[in-house]
Amino acid sequence: MLTQFQTQEVVDHALAEDISWGDITAEALIPPNQRGRACLVAKTSGVVAGVEVAKEVFLRVDPEVEVEVLIQDGSKVQPEDIIARVCGRISSILKAERTALNFLQRLSGIASETNRYVEAVKGLPVRIMDTRKTAPGLRLLQKYAVRVGGGENHRMNLGDGILIKDNHLAALHSQGLNIKQVITKARQNASRRLKVEVEVRTVQEAEEAVEAGADIIMLDNMSLEDMCKAVKSINGRTLIEASGGVTLDKVRAIAETGVDFISIGALTHSARALDISLELEEA
Repeated sequence: MLTQFQTQEVVDHALAEDISWGDITAEALIPPNQRGRACLVAKTSGVVAGVEVAKEVFLRVDPEVEVEVLIQDGSKVQPEDIIARVCGRISSILKAERTALNFLQRLSGIASETNRYVEAVKGLPVRIMDTRKTAPGLRLLQKYAVRVGGGENHRMNLGDGILIKDNHLAALHSQGLNIKQVITKARQNASRRLKVEVEVRTVQEAEEAVEAGADIIMLDNMSLEDMCKAVKSINGRTLIEASGGVTLDKVRAIAETGVDFISIGALTHSARALDISLELEEA
């Protein structure tokens, strides 16, 4: 769960972008004490995420606004479902509207996209995971939305685990180090509690990394044929992650190769926002 403390800073930053100079339209047209009620309404089907973040936006704009959450994060919605009701000064509701919707739409879009991938591999012993391909400053919220959609988080940051990628290997190969020596170096210079994951692009590299003692092998942009060969070669000696170019129409076939995890950058960097609107009720 997200805490109020975790969301306040990012909400305040978002509000500063939008209303640091006020809302001149509402201020020119709406009497300051006119009160009203609005609904946050789903316009398409999906999985809701970020309701409490949207609520926090309204409360940061005006602590006297009342927000009644009707549909919690993780719930599926259909068109015309009312996610929440907002009561208070109309000028405050309109001032918070766009920022609240920006969070709610985008986080719900990530949760919905994640859920589609999770459903696509249903029944198979594989986990759908995100990556660090998140919008700067929004990683905590976006990775939260992945969990709401049924997925899991890969590394939260660069200090969250050792992942030896192609550029690390290229830099160290130029110094004469092979995969085994690179893994040994990582273990010598980092905490023993950290797992060592190695990105490989061929079946031979996968075998070398396993023999060198890697805890996780990442099969990067491999064909299905090579994935099957790598999984067979590894034969349960370590965990296997598939990554690179994963799409919804391919994900089940990838899962059927026998990998343990599938990481998908598109969950956070390309998910389409869920269509949600704020509708003000007439007095």
